[in-house]
Amino acid sequence: MDLRRIWLSALLLSALSLPSPAAEDTGQTLARSAAAPLQGRTIPPLVLTTIDGDALDLGAVRGRKALYLEFWATWCTPCREQMPHLKAVQRSAGHDLQVVAVNIGFDDTPAQVAAYRAEHGLRMPVVRDGDGRLGALFGLRVTPQHVVVGKDGRILHVGHRADSKLDDALASARSQPAVPAGGSVGKVIGTGDDRLRAGDRAPARRLRTLEGFEVALADPTHRRDTVLVFLSPWCESYFAVTRPASARRCRRVRELMVGHGRERRVRWLGIASGLWATQDDLRDYRNAWRVPVPLTLDADGSLFRRFGVRSLPAVVVLGADGRVARRMEGETLDGGALEALPTLEQRAAR
Repeated sequence: MDLRRIWLSALLLSALSLPSPAAEDTGQTLARSAAAPLQGRTIPPLVLTTIDGDALDLGAVRGRKALYLEFWATWCTPCREQMPHLKAVQRSAGHDLQVVAVNIGFDDTPAQVAAYRAEHGLRMPVVRDGDGRLGALFGLRVTPQHVVVGKDGRILHVGHRADSKLDDALASARSQPAVPAGGSVGKVIGTGDDRLRAGDRAPARRLRTLEGFEVALADPTHRRDTVLVFLSPWCESYFAVTRPASARRCRRVRELMVGHGRERRVRWLGIASGLWATQDDLRDYRNAWRVPVPLTLDADGSLFRRFGVRSLPAVVVLGADGRVARRMEGETLDGGALEALPTLEQRAAR
């Protein structure tokens, strides 16, 4: 590794080692981008399922209670730092506020969420967003992400920090007068399942890469397999302590892209999560490691949800016909699974 690569690597790891002043600014920026289209919007009446299996009907409390949702992850350092604030809000909540702790379900198992709840003594309902639909509804881009909803069901605040703006929004939401409620007509979150499975055809979508080019998910000529790599620019650095196995797999997947991404008998496409990441972060990642594979930012998480990717990294192979031929995620990436991917080129050449 030359001195330039060492310097770039150190710069990248430093920039993505959360939390830091730069990362906190990024968190605020991402939260503001999520807030812009949500401010003042009325949320649908929702029925959530807690990690204990209980139904939490938020539609039934509309008109009587304000709603406070905090999205978090067990591996998230600022989430851990802000947990005392969440617990304090819960202690002060009375008849006019419903508090819900929402684990984002990303690289977190139900067992890890339950252990975290016990460790922190969380007394409010805890929900795990296993399929990412709840996060999609509230434009999740960062952790923690705070959402305050008034008694009338309108979103008053979306933010990243547990600060005076959040406290003011909570006070404003709680001070709203009670309004007549027509009972719950709740939309149950997490009961549908439209994730792609083996043999399903990938959506006919065109994606914009960092270079500004448009690429199709699957080969439009139906001649080559496509390797979709689901990644994050911070996975190797930030997960090094909290999720070392995931960090190790992210490194191996990145090395595979660098080593084989220029070979043309198979199409490669890197899809980066929009969680805690911007176009600039992805560009720094590409430049630091000289990744030759086209990269695109899945800012709204729609591709991660469509392919059912809920941990980092993941690899999905699309056949030349555009159908899901194989997927690898978590422990299935260990052993020789990754190293066997380049043999797709041999198959494609036959």
